[in-house]
Amino acid sequence: MPGKARKTPLKDADRDYLALGLEGSANKLGAGIMKHSKDGAATVLSNIRHTYITPPGEGFQPRDTALHHREWALKVINDCLTKAGVSMNEIDCICFTKGPGMGAPLQSVALVARTLSLMFNKPLVGVNHCVGHIEMGREITGAQNPVVLYVSGGNTQVIAYSRQCYRIFGETLDIAVGNCLDRFARIINLSNDPSPGYNIEQEAKKGHRLLPLPYATKGMDVSLSGILSAIEAYTVDKRFRPEGGTKDEDIITPQDLCFSLQETVFAMLVEITERAMAHIGSKEVLIVGGVGSNERLQQMMGIMAQEREARVFATDERFCIDNGIMIAQAGLLSYRMGYKTPLAKSSCTQRFRTDEVHVAWRA
Repeated sequence: MPGKARKTPLKDADRDYLALGLEGSANKLGAGIMKHSKDGAATVLSNIRHTYITPPGEGFQPRDTALHHREWALKVINDCLTKAGVSMNEIDCICFTKGPGMGAPLQSVALVARTLSLMFNKPLVGVNHCVGHIEMGREITGAQNPVVLYVSGGNTQVIAYSRQCYRIFGETLDIAVGNCLDRFARIINLSNDPSPGYNIEQEAKKGHRLLPLPYATKGMDVSLSGILSAIEAYTVDKRFRPEGGTKDEDIITPQDLCFSLQETVFAMLVEITERAMAHIGSKEVLIVGGVGSNERLQQMMGIMAQEREARVFATDERFCIDNGIMIAQAGLLSYRMGYKTPLAKSSCTQRFRTDEVHVAWRA
């Protein structure tokens, strides 16, 4: 039954295990050390991250992002090991993001992982980025068998677990929700520091006017490109005032647009998540991915869950936003089930769907 704990095929650890996780599928370079103890506890020993930030109005290009990861890899990994108080010789396996993501950044981090593997004679474990988010979310929140809303810059999916597979119930038909928010932030020239999505969230809190936008749910799927085009059109409306104004005036402000975009898109995501919950009879929702740290999304999901007598699980930006520790967690679970990635098969793939992964550690 959904929401009911099942007996795991993952055997109790006969000793302590340590994994180094490396993440670099987009503009975040992360390294983390995860420890699985004999008593069954999973402990985050370190979780270090460095973000490639571009000027306002600009996105991040694959080549420049890859150069950033190469430049910062040594420092991030050294800081990670120092904070955890361990050496590479104590690590059991090196886990890296195999995909999905941007090609050049993925390859840069995989190259680092291969180099460390050869230098210290440690096995490699390739990890699906999406599964890393899910497993870290489950570990941190304690959610047993939730419907998962995975929302990030590159992915938007509603997922439920069944028979050793994370099955996709619904997804975006075009662009991801994080990409939609990021692109709109560039349109209105918002800062990319600390992230475009966070800055849209702060601006939305100052908005007062809910403007009509396309509501594009299509069964269990959503379409976001038309919404982006529609809200961009408001920026050339004669009522648009980039500098803002009072709420009594008949004007449209950037804050109103941020507010309207969030309310419309998040309502769509809540709807398809609720539909998945009804379909499988689940009483748990887990929100993962960078956009999952948005407080308004969590609030709207909480209202829906309360009406269904369900619970919402979410994490803060330490674990929602791309990080190395989530790769270490998912990779260590795979490693303990006997899985290793041969060096010859340690290449990356930009398209690596969540439902292609054999989730051997769950019943």
